[in-house]
Amino acid sequence: MSAHQVLVLLAIQLGILLLPSYGLSKLFVKAGVPGWKAFIPFYNTLVMLQLGQRPMHWLFWQVIPIVGWFVSMGIFVEFVKLFGKFKLYEHALAALLPVLYFVYLGSNPAVRFSGPDAVLHYKKSPAREWVDAGVFAVVAATLIRTFVFEAYVIPTGSMEKSLLTNDYLFVSKMAYGPRIPMTPLAVPFVHNSLPVTNGKSYLTWLRLPYIRWFVHPVNRGEPVVFNWPIGDTVINLPDYQSARPYYDVCRELGRGNIDSGRAIVLGNPDEYPIAIHPVDKKENYIKRCVALPGDTLQIKDQVVYIDGKPQPFPPYSETYYIVTTKGQPLDETAMKEEYDVDINNGEEFMTAGAAFTGGVEVATARYVASTGAGGERTRADAVGANGGGLANRYRILLTRSAYDKMLSSGLAASIEQEIDSNEDVYPYYPGLKWSEDNYGPVYVPRKGAVITLTPETYALYERAIRVYEGNDFHTRDGKYFLNGQAVTQYTFRLDYYWMMGDNRHGSQDSRYWGFVPEDHIVGKPELIWLSWNKGVRWERLFKRIK
Repeated sequence: MSAHQVLVLLAIQLGILLLPSYGLSKLFVKAGVPGWKAFIPFYNTLVMLQLGQRPMHWLFWQVIPIVGWFVSMGIFVEFVKLFGKFKLYEHALAALLPVLYFVYLGSNPAVRFSGPDAVLHYKKSPAREWVDAGVFAVVAATLIRTFVFEAYVIPTGSMEKSLLTNDYLFVSKMAYGPRIPMTPLAVPFVHNSLPVTNGKSYLTWLRLPYIRWFVHPVNRGEPVVFNWPIGDTVINLPDYQSARPYYDVCRELGRGNIDSGRAIVLGNPDEYPIAIHPVDKKENYIKRCVALPGDTLQIKDQVVYIDGKPQPFPPYSETYYIVTTKGQPLDETAMKEEYDVDINNGEEFMTAGAAFTGGVEVATARYVASTGAGGERTRADAVGANGGGLANRYRILLTRSAYDKMLSSGLAASIEQEIDSNEDVYPYYPGLKWSEDNYGPVYVPRKGAVITLTPETYALYERAIRVYEGNDFHTRDGKYFLNGQAVTQYTFRLDYYWMMGDNRHGSQDSRYWGFVPEDHIVGKPELIWLSWNKGVRWERLFKRIK
């Protein structure tokens, strides 16, 4: 944690202790204590603990960032009990609105100091005992979910077959350092939308800057959970959200011109209702980090190169291959057990049509958006399933390990990798003839790195500079303007990462929306605690994630 971050947390704690001081001073006077003591932070809570004969070690817990905020609320609740305030709504006011509530109590002549004896003689009803226990459980669970670990479910196949749809994970918030909530006023246990009403689950009255404690670096090759970078704006309907991203819809409606499409969307709020989310309330995605800050990434025929060096495929990553067998029939059980391929699943196995007879490279129709928040992309293929092809020629979705096994087993006469030539990829700049499987080179920004601004670099980094780093940044008449000043270079203030799904032909990832800023990193998936597919997948339970 930087000194600035420590000062921000300290300022918040001091605000919690000082803002109620005026009302607190009146209550101190009623308790026979000089009112000026209410205006000294931490000392004022020490006085409250002494008056209530509560444990002095509470003062120590109050100093711990974030935890101290909740401890302070608890001390306020214990303090108003000394004035005969035992009802639930009275305790809620003391915890959440002490600035106003203490003034009311201090100014009300009917409110008198009863002392700790009155607290000892007060007996809670059984219902109240349950309510208080429930409140404690919610607070404790919220702290654990925020700073230690969180449960997460894989909604789509974008990471298959490393992680499967309906794998339930524990995600460690400690792996890269817990991130302080930037939008702390939120309903517990929901992300950004309330159940039933679908309204926002958070308030933006209080916004905190990006702060991360005990920072640990992300390592290349690790699966990472992060906030979806372009999830700041979504079309708030079930069929859109991350399934059909707002920016993709704008490009489609504008026929490539995102500004024209945005005008159409914003001009039809009934058809396209918009929701705006802060960073920590964007949808959660999980992908594999393939490039780190300062890396130069390039993809050649699906092989990822970092600084010119080829990187190995994750062993369970999958993509499509055109497999020509020697004419023998394929056994359903053997294909499943040996190669993890379900020949009855049209997405995993199909007879290759005539489109595949001309060579290795196959151009397919562009991807359409998927139906899930995990970043899956599905394709409208140029060939149909199970029809019109040669009897011994198949299009099969294979993992890299299954590819190696099939190649060495002698089952296949040849295996040709399917290469997608679709050029509708980030940054959607016509001057860059990049495609999903042949992409880059692209430099992944590192904090402090300087780039020279050109039409190509503007297209690549404009969103990072303008949105993620909060600048007024635009181009006009061939010049670049940063916060009103003409510039030719830019220095980055954040580190960025490049994320890709293991299902290389079925993943909505950095190839479609670019870089992931460091403040979007949530945590690292550590363990599969449940896996479900028409029943429990027992072999995946308590499996460590690699």
